[in-house]
Amino acid sequence: MASGRVLVVDDEQNLRKAVHRTLTKAGYDVIEAEDGEKGIAAVQSGDNPLRLDVIICDVHMPKVGGKEVVAYLKSQFPSVPIIVLTGDPQYKDASDFLTNGVSAYLAKPFEPAALVKTVAKCVEKHVFHH
Repeated sequence: MASGRVLVVDDEQNLRKAVHRTLTKAGYDVIEAEDGEKGIAAVQSGDNPLRLDVIICDVHMPKVGGKEVVAYLKSQFPSVPIIVLTGDPQYKDASDFLTNGVSAYLAKPFEPAALVKTVAKCVEKHVFHH
C-alpha cells in the first residue's frame, strides 16, 4: 500500500477534491491549500516544517502563482519532488519547470491512474534518496 504525505496547491476546489479523493484512496495523507500563499503557510505551520513526500502545484493561480510557489518550496525543501499541474498542455514554461527541479508535470484533465502513478514514482524517488 502506498503511503506518504502530499501537499496539493490548486485554486480549483473541484480539482483539489478530486486529487484528494484519488490519493487518499491510494493510501496517501493529503493536505490541501487553495492558493500559493496558503500552500506556503501550510508548510510553515508549527515549529518544524511539515514532512512532505510530494508537492502537487497548479501553475495558474491568483495572488501567488505556481512559479513562485515552486521556487519557494524548492528552496525550502530541495529534496521533495514537485509535480506541476497545468490546464495548458502546450504550456511553454513546462520545460523551464523541469529544468528548475520539478519532477513531473501533468496536463489537466488527467486520469486518476496517471496521477497515482506519477505520485508513486516521485515518492519512491524521494524515499530512496533519504
